[in-house]
Amino acid sequence: MHIRFPSKLVAGDLIAITAPSTGVPPSLHPRLDLVIKMLEARGFRVIEGHCLRTVYKNKSADKILRAEELKNFLTNPEIKAILPPWGGELAMELLTLINFAELAKLEPKWFSGFSDLSTLHVPITTLSGWATLHGPNLMELAAELLDPMTQKIWEVLTSDREMVITQQSSSFYQKDHSDWIANPKAGLNLTEPTQWKRLDGKSTAIDFKGRLIGGCLETISRLAGTQFANLPQFYQQHAKDGVILYFESSELKPCELTRALLSLKMHGWFNHISGLLIGRNMEQQVAHSTQQNAFDAIHSVLSDLAIPILYDVDIGHVAPQLSLVNGALAHVFFNENGSTISQYL
Repeated sequence: MHIRFPSKLVAGDLIAITAPSTGVPPSLHPRLDLVIKMLEARGFRVIEGHCLRTVYKNKSADKILRAEELKNFLTNPEIKAILPPWGGELAMELLTLINFAELAKLEPKWFSGFSDLSTLHVPITTLSGWATLHGPNLMELAAELLDPMTQKIWEVLTSDREMVITQQSSSFYQKDHSDWIANPKAGLNLTEPTQWKRLDGKSTAIDFKGRLIGGCLETISRLAGTQFANLPQFYQQHAKDGVILYFESSELKPCELTRALLSLKMHGWFNHISGLLIGRNMEQQVAHSTQQNAFDAIHSVLSDLAIPILYDVDIGHVAPQLSLVNGALAHVFFNENGSTISQYL
């Protein structure tokens, strides 16, 4: 599968906003309005979908309506990017309603976000050949002042193709979320020291290369063994370049995380890859406990793999997070004094 990259976004481009998973409740419409004004201030035109400003039973709308709107936006040549407000829970309902083979014949456009949006990223990249962007959700971009890591998403979206985008590891992460209802302009609350770590406990520098693929473990792990996430096939297609798998977990309890990882191991997701990046998980901070914790989960399942494995990486629900392009060639440099990841668009 040849990976195709969307064109860079420029002033005048049309950006569509729809919620293929969970919609935005009225209490957060001020935040949504702010981010739309921000897009317009950058010179973009914005179209809102009907499946956006309502929430019912964890969804923005019925699955048929959500799928039709997303398909219309994906196939409309005037639209250059689709930026959902955030993820949610049930994007999986849409998979059998989207013709990914049809998308493979069309010019790619940016589809960006994280969490449940990974459910759509993976098949769009592996079945349709579009590079997709796993990074800060649109609602995070409404902040009056963006932190440097979150700000990097705009470099990815607006840089010329063939560019190399390098991102640094963060120094602090967010433990307590800002209240977007009380302060719609709030940014991240970065207070806790953080550092990428090697799973083998070593501190020596390492580096590795490969094409990126991955996302939120809660959602993409459910797709293992299906046509929508045939990662062993993706690895085979890109064996010459190698593949870097990445994932993060937002809410899996340690034993469920262990089971999810064991299942993926049995499905061959950790075979024939160049390296593995694991996002920061709050429970990994639990050091001495008689109960299984998140670190125990990843260590017990993955420590026997003969590949570089980094954890506490800036990916996912414990902000800030990197902007990772599924399908892009990446070069990861680990150093205990600061790490980087460079992506070739």
